Amino acid sequence: MNASNAACCATSIAQPAPARPRIRGAPFALTALVWLAAYVLANPLSEVVTHRALGLSRESRIGSALAFFLYEMPHVLLLLVAVVFAIGIVNTYFTAERTRRLLAGRRESVGNVLAALLGVVTPFCSCSAVPLFIGFVEAGVPLGVTFSFLVSAPMVNEVALVLLLGLSGWKVAGLYLATGLGIAVASGFVLGRLRLERHIEGWVRDERSRPAPPGDEPLALSERAWKGWESVRKVVGKTWPFILVGIGVGAFIHGWVPEGFLAGFMGKSAWWSVPLAVALGVPMYASTATLIPIVQALLAKGAALGTVLAFMMAVVGLSLPEFILLRRVLRPTLLAAFVTVVSIGILLVGWVFNALL
Repeated sequence: MNASNAACCATSIAQPAPARPRIRGAPFALTALVWLAAYVLANPLSEVVTHRALGLSRESRIGSALAFFLYEMPHVLLLLVAVVFAIGIVNTYFTAERTRRLLAGRRESVGNVLAALLGVVTPFCSCSAVPLFIGFVEAGVPLGVTFSFLVSAPMVNEVALVLLLGLSGWKVAGLYLATGLGIAVASGFVLGRLRLERHIEGWVRDERSRPAPPGDEPLALSERAWKGWESVRKVVGKTWPFILVGIGVGAFIHGWVPEGFLAGFMGKSAWWSVPLAVALGVPMYASTATLIPIVQALLAKGAALGTVLAFMMAVVGLSLPEFILLRRVLRPTLLAAFVTVVSIGILLVGWVFNALL
């Protein structure tokens, strides 16, 4: 080895590992103050712009719609940023491998509940269905427990839960959480009792577990905060146009749909409103954050809570893209059983809440 090569090697060996990105305290505190100020000022600013600057009446359709849009836009987006940031930090503690270890070897009854709860806090959506399913089968997780997780992960979205809590109150948020978890636990338990393991595609059963990669070094809190900020950039950066569309739809409903108009076909008296809402929700593919403003506007205009919950759950829990992905690992019989059980659960939720509330 000549002298120049030796020097080059010595330099490369001596170089320290690149520093992992982290968030510093002072910029974070300043950002938090700006966020708080923007959130507090959103309501008075919407009033000033709509009714004073533009001179639109509160009773007019366009004035009502614009005020709704200008109020909801900062509230939803700011809440979304805060929630995604917090959940991004939480998600640094949960990986697919750790989730598999937590669920492997659990009995179905306890495992269904644990899987449904893990589905709420883990960062997996319907797009992760296939790799997660394969990983769970390899780890020996019972089929019913696996389905409880696969139903809960997209349906009980932690971002939607906090947005509903902040925008619609604890009642709607609590019902969304309780019914979503109930459907996930019950669906997984029923599917587990049906003993349909033979209807998993053969290539999935033939997979062999591979050694897990070595775990990363523990992250400092500032590094976890950076991961949270990266989640904000990815999630909010991709979804904000669709959220604005959702707020726009909600503003249109708020301003132009007469009070009580939706009660005729989305109210408690129309028994067929729940299956209609589920049928309309299945072909849609939208994030729950996009749906929140629409849900608010529907409830304000007379739609029944059970019907609206059924619609939202159908959009996120029975989406066609998820069915297409799951068909790669499930044979038609098992896929049909999965769709049927989850659909029945959502329909029952809609009908029961319409009857009781």
